[in-house]
Amino acid sequence: MAPVLAFWLVLCLSGTWAVDRGNFKTCDQSAFCKRQRALKPGESPYRALLETMELTNTRLTLQLINDNNKVRLLLELYRLQGNITRVKINELKPLKPRYEVPDVLIREPPTEPLSLLSQDDNGVVLSLGAESQRVIVSARPFRLDIMEGRDVLMSLNSRGLLAFEHLRMRKDTFSYKVTSTVASVWDNIKRPLYVTVLPLCFQTGKEEEEKVEDGMWEETFKSHSDSKPHGPSAISLDFSLPGVEHVYGIPEHADTLRLKTTDNGDPYRLYNLDVFQYELYNPMALYGAVPVMLAHNAKRTTGIFWLNAAETWVDISSNTAGKTVFGKMLDYVQGSSETPQTDVRWISESGIIDVFIMLGPTPKDVFSQYASLTGTQAFPPLAALAYHQCRWNYNDQEDVQSVDAGFDEHDIPYDFIWLDIEHTDGKRYFTWDPHKFATPKEMLQGIMDKKRKMVAIVDPHIKVDSNYKIHNEIRSRGFYIKNKDGGDYEGWCWPGSAGYPDFTRPDMRAWWASMFAYDQYEGSMENLYTWNDMNEPSVFNGPEVTMHKDATHGAWEHRDVHNLYGLYVQMATADGQIQRSGGVERPFVLTRAFFAGSQRYGAVWTGDNAAEWDHLKISIPMCLSLGLVGISFCGADVGGFFKSPSTELLVRWYQTGAYQPFFRAHAHLDTPRREPWLFGPENTALIRDAVRQRYTLLPYWYQQFYLAYHTGQPVMRPLWVEYPQDPATFALDDEFLIGRDLLVHPVTEEGARGVTAYLPGKDEVWFDVNTFQKHNGAQNLYIPVTMSSIPVFQRGGSIIPRKLRVRRSSSCMEHDPYTLYVALNPQRTAEGEIYIDDGHTFNYEKQEFIHRRLMFANNVLSSVNLNPEARFTTRSWIERVVILGASKPSKVTLKTAGECRISFTWKTSLLVHSHCRPQWSVYAYCLFLMWPVMNSCTNRSQS
Repeated sequence: MAPVLAFWLVLCLSGTWAVDRGNFKTCDQSAFCKRQRALKPGESPYRALLETMELTNTRLTLQLINDNNKVRLLLELYRLQGNITRVKINELKPLKPRYEVPDVLIREPPTEPLSLLSQDDNGVVLSLGAESQRVIVSARPFRLDIMEGRDVLMSLNSRGLLAFEHLRMRKDTFSYKVTSTVASVWDNIKRPLYVTVLPLCFQTGKEEEEKVEDGMWEETFKSHSDSKPHGPSAISLDFSLPGVEHVYGIPEHADTLRLKTTDNGDPYRLYNLDVFQYELYNPMALYGAVPVMLAHNAKRTTGIFWLNAAETWVDISSNTAGKTVFGKMLDYVQGSSETPQTDVRWISESGIIDVFIMLGPTPKDVFSQYASLTGTQAFPPLAALAYHQCRWNYNDQEDVQSVDAGFDEHDIPYDFIWLDIEHTDGKRYFTWDPHKFATPKEMLQGIMDKKRKMVAIVDPHIKVDSNYKIHNEIRSRGFYIKNKDGGDYEGWCWPGSAGYPDFTRPDMRAWWASMFAYDQYEGSMENLYTWNDMNEPSVFNGPEVTMHKDATHGAWEHRDVHNLYGLYVQMATADGQIQRSGGVERPFVLTRAFFAGSQRYGAVWTGDNAAEWDHLKISIPMCLSLGLVGISFCGADVGGFFKSPSTELLVRWYQTGAYQPFFRAHAHLDTPRREPWLFGPENTALIRDAVRQRYTLLPYWYQQFYLAYHTGQPVMRPLWVEYPQDPATFALDDEFLIGRDLLVHPVTEEGARGVTAYLPGKDEVWFDVNTFQKHNGAQNLYIPVTMSSIPVFQRGGSIIPRKLRVRRSSSCMEHDPYTLYVALNPQRTAEGEIYIDDGHTFNYEKQEFIHRRLMFANNVLSSVNLNPEARFTTRSWIERVVILGASKPSKVTLKTAGECRISFTWKTSLLVHSHCRPQWSVYAYCLFLMWPVMNSCTNRSQS
């Protein structure tokens, strides 16, 4: 095994900077995908046995039969609260239980009544409640159509591609197993497994005649064998979306926001993998998998959530694919009656069909529906939204201290400095290198004194070493994943030979969480947070650089749970951070691997990207795709992880990263150092300005994450989310919105002298945040740019809070004053919000916060308390109000118990209200807005 690891490391550190596609399967190399994709549309063997239908107040059950092999399936259909329909299909009498994904749904979804509208020999019609929604179950062949009025919203199995490979006994051992089963039943009738198996062995009369194909019972890829002891178990179902040309989601892929058709290539793959410097614009699997797809047209948005954690492939086809704009226009002129349609097919290796159909009708409705199932984005500590400095690796404590001092010397704020794997004692996680990081608490205290924090990496591969406490504990408790023969599974990763804890076990997760206690994780302090990397899981000498599928997690194979592993690692780590503080402090955990529901536990990033312009561009659609499926806290390594960026690329990446949710610079150990001040004074100033822009907007970012936590709406969102009827927005992925009020079009082209931004909304006006120039919506605007340009626009009719006194970290700005930027639109009231709490604890759950709606109408700025029960005090105040698009006033007054005249500064298209005089009036204005209290503040000045 050692030569294998050595080869992998040489590859990582060599000049061959490209993915080796041969390490990863295509659909043709994945037996179940190849089998399922070979099925022909329109030849479905499944029919519904209407005589088996049972309808209760909340559930319909119905048996399906495969006329080819007579195996029966059980269909369950539920109408859920919030305009969601759930469809489950499982074997009626499986040979053994099939895996159903736990822990992803936040609760068992509440149901609403179903009612029968009609029934005949051909099918049944059920009411789904509001707005004439109904589901039609057709019997022969089986098919589901969900309708609203006369419109078909979605059809299931309309192409006849439902497939369900039932569990069976292998033919070459069939006789032996039946004989031994009969003997066992007679010898010991109490063994329930055999009682179940015996009738099944004889009920599938045509099973012996079924064709056995390569890869059904065992499969080889390169030098790796997958034993498949339970045989073929793949499932598949197709969905048709009439009227739809645009579908999104199913991250993680390094591809455009709008998903492409896959007819002439591989399907999109969902299988968490450690892909060495991934390629762009292809459907290869990456580090995370969220099996959620959104479909959108100008009339409606819907969603499909395929709850399955096994390897999954998604095929997309469209009847408008390949048509040019002219061709579509010709269809219109000639009166073509063809309705656009997108067909989607999901194929998974094991498990059951458990799908949630989210019926919108608006994008925000779909976000809320999905959030009701899997939860919302965790509300991060405010500091986590600031700037993070990282590389693999800062060498030692002196290096950390030097980098920290460099930020102060060059007047660049930052909140977190990160340590990669080299900080440990020989890649033993939860430890420190005894020579390079001999006094970690001293290091952490020095950072804490400046109100800064640190992140240290803790990966889920554990060095097999009898002198390592963590390994000994896991082995003695039996917490390691097992290989197919029952021994502890071992693979190669950074420490060499490593074991992999079974995070699917609640007791293992509880133990892991306990290891973050200060008396267990020696040298840790309250300002140390965690990074979970390599948690796909990464196994350097495993098939596709991951774990063998026939490894076992108790009763289940790894093939059943693979895409869940990263979620469980992050879950256990976040729980550990919460527990170490006695449940007081919010955690911050970054993960590379993720699944549906991972948003509840922290942040993700786009993995090991490269210092190339196309990787900068792709960071936008990658994070937009994640936001659409609930994971708002996303970012990409600023500057690129691999290779060395040009100075221009580095500056542009800082400018882009400053307007993405997770803002971290990171670099490979084989690259030259790239702290922000190493590229000359002019570029240092450009980077400084980008970082400072991030800090001034922290109040707005924090407010958006609070709203995401409450509503499930994405923080960074595509334009079509806010302008769902504007087709010009449907395929845009080089610009985006933060919330609904800031539009950002980063400069991502080398040598660019201008960009063209689309400003949406025919009734909108947009203000350039730098020049305050006003532009009308519904136009493409050419914007000349220089190296200092970051094209950002504020929507007219909005109010955005900022803090303009940028200090060394966000904590140092806690009690500083706010400036409100009021952008006017004569057609509507300007509105915004301001949210304040302590920034780091869970006390907001106890109503300890300020949340006010701000309004400017009829030349009056006012606010309303959005939660009268909430109580919180702050020393911050409203220092200044900047009004964009106003007419010059003759006077400005503040109405309190008395009346105070406000001084103001007038500029063309810019009105600045400064603070009220005398000082008691300032306090009165604060009181009106924010319930202030005079509490103490330390270390407010910047060094």
